[in-house]
Amino acid sequence: MSLPTKRTATATATSSSFSSDANLSIMKKAKSQALSACSPLDNKNGLHHYSSAAATGAAADDSVVFDPSAMALDDDSNIDDRASPTAANLSRKKATPPQPAKKLVIKFVKAKPTLPTNFEEDTWAKLQSAIKAIFLKRPDSCNLELLYQAVNDLCLHKMGGNLYLRIERECEEHIGATLQSLVGQSPDLVVFLSLVERCWQDFCDQMLMIRGIALYLDRTYVKQSPNVHSLWDMGLQLFRKHLSLSPEVEHKTVTGLLRMIERERLGEAVDRTLLNHLLKMFTALGIYSERFERPFLECTSEFYAAEGMKYMQQSDVPDYLKHVEVRLHEEHERCLIYLDACTRKALIATAERQLLERHISAILDKGFMMLMDGHRIEDLHRMYSLFSRVNALESLRQALNLYIRRTGQGIVMDEEKDKDMVSSLLEFKASLDKIWYESFSKNEAFSNTIKDAFEHLINLRQNRPAELIAKFLDEKLRAGNKGTSEEELEGTLDKVLVLFRFIQGKDVFEAFYKKDLAKRLLLGKSASIDAEKSMISKLKTECGSQFTNKLEGMFKDIELSKEINESFKQSSQARTKLPSGIEMSVHVLTTGYWPTYPPMDVRLPHELNVYQDIFKEFYLSKYSGRHLMWQNSLGHCVLKAEFPKGKKELAVSLFQTVVVMLFNDAQKLSFLDIKDATGIEDKELRRTLQSLACGKVRVLQKVS
Repeated sequence: MSLPTKRTATATATSSSFSSDANLSIMKKAKSQALSACSPLDNKNGLHHYSSAAATGAAADDSVVFDPSAMALDDDSNIDDRASPTAANLSRKKATPPQPAKKLVIKFVKAKPTLPTNFEEDTWAKLQSAIKAIFLKRPDSCNLELLYQAVNDLCLHKMGGNLYLRIERECEEHIGATLQSLVGQSPDLVVFLSLVERCWQDFCDQMLMIRGIALYLDRTYVKQSPNVHSLWDMGLQLFRKHLSLSPEVEHKTVTGLLRMIERERLGEAVDRTLLNHLLKMFTALGIYSERFERPFLECTSEFYAAEGMKYMQQSDVPDYLKHVEVRLHEEHERCLIYLDACTRKALIATAERQLLERHISAILDKGFMMLMDGHRIEDLHRMYSLFSRVNALESLRQALNLYIRRTGQGIVMDEEKDKDMVSSLLEFKASLDKIWYESFSKNEAFSNTIKDAFEHLINLRQNRPAELIAKFLDEKLRAGNKGTSEEELEGTLDKVLVLFRFIQGKDVFEAFYKKDLAKRLLLGKSASIDAEKSMISKLKTECGSQFTNKLEGMFKDIELSKEINESFKQSSQARTKLPSGIEMSVHVLTTGYWPTYPPMDVRLPHELNVYQDIFKEFYLSKYSGRHLMWQNSLGHCVLKAEFPKGKKELAVSLFQTVVVMLFNDAQKLSFLDIKDATGIEDKELRRTLQSLACGKVRVLQKVS
């Protein structure tokens, strides 16, 4: 192949031959001039240094040549080569005259270079042969460097447009024939998909090779032409065009892909690499959404609609939720492995709609109460997570509200189980709190639902829950509550306080709590004063200081009474007037702080009457203007008694003390005798005698 020649500039130098004497003379002359230039000028010895230079220059472009005949060298030399350098420096010589300028003649080329005949056709023939060899997977005699240079030459001579069209025709012819060859191929869809994949891989490899050869075309002509696609995009466009012209191939490919995915969903092993390559082909061709994704989502919807109905009928709720969770994970994995990323959102939404959203009511009706009753933390968390994906948490919250009300109503309204009501409510609340924390992700809306439902159920019986909560606290704070550490007691108080918040009749609770607290303080039955004060502090924080003002006053009275008793024991009245053998402690109570107790008359033994009178005298002398009223019903005593089996100490009430002491002087007394001797009213006396004669420990014997 002949290539056009560039215009070039040439220069020829003619060399002249000199005699040895002339050469030596020139060298000596140069040496003499160099020495003169290095030494300082001396006018005295007549040395003069002349510097002369003549230069001519010409600018020549690519249309001129140099004429060597016009160039000559001056070989004139008058230097005496026999003279020594020293003699030359000392002798006086004439200056060398300036040399004439050298001439440079420029001549233009007579004719402009032209392209060889049929240059474009011959060059394309080489390229066409190479392209066909690439498509047919055959070797070609021309190497890639020459092919690349051929494309370069065509583009430099403004032939890129024709070259692009010719390459496009070659590609279209081959792509059309290749896709047409797939028509009527193997009925086995997997085999057919493998053929399509092979066709696509060959196409990609071939287009990359062609693009590599015609890279200069892509970088010049294509980039400079606004409506012309790159060679790679042109190939994709042709592949897409001929694929649409072969509807059987396209339909069979899509059907095969859908069948493979369905088989995988049914548990069969499929070639995921094949799926990945073919779906990437659809994406590269720009037909993924229209030709594949739409029918794929329709098939997915039908598949999971049928599966959801089947599994809901055959499985219980925990197993069904696990199945849904597995299915959603599988679909997410498909998006990562072979589906396009844009499909993930629509695919997951389709699966969620068919497996979850359509069955929300059935799932809740069939299994929610069972999961709650069984405290199935993990399954409830799975339900919460799945429901949150389809915005069904409101339905779950309503189901929780209904469950709490139904279950709580069974606890509160069962009068036979009043004794265990508070403990049952605490257990129920603790289980709900655990489920809320671990299963419902501490969702605030669910927390409010639990509070509202508890407030409703705990007030179904107006005052009874308040009374029972106060009794429960009395039981926990009373001495003798064994096996409970201070930390556990504090935790119990906190839990009970939660129930207290739900009570609407807090004044009822206060009345019962104050009554029980009074007994614990007066009888010395409190397990821990610190625990008592801690509970008062909690109530104060919850309800304010006005609510606990009287309760705090009760503690102040107890502490003040201790000081009064100490002062009384050290007083002169106590040392001189008190009967021996009796120790008495008096609690002085402020009427406004303590519960109201009806006065009960009783005839006390002489020793106790004396003790009361002496204490009253002491107290009024110290606090003048006050009035003391004895509450006999609140008194209690410790008696030392002798029985046939030995001595015992009896912790009894004041009324029991009065009755028992009558038997110091008699072995047998009637009811009327005891009533006349003690002055206790009939109802209270019967209760007192019953406790002494019919209790677990019988001090008296009842004779009919």
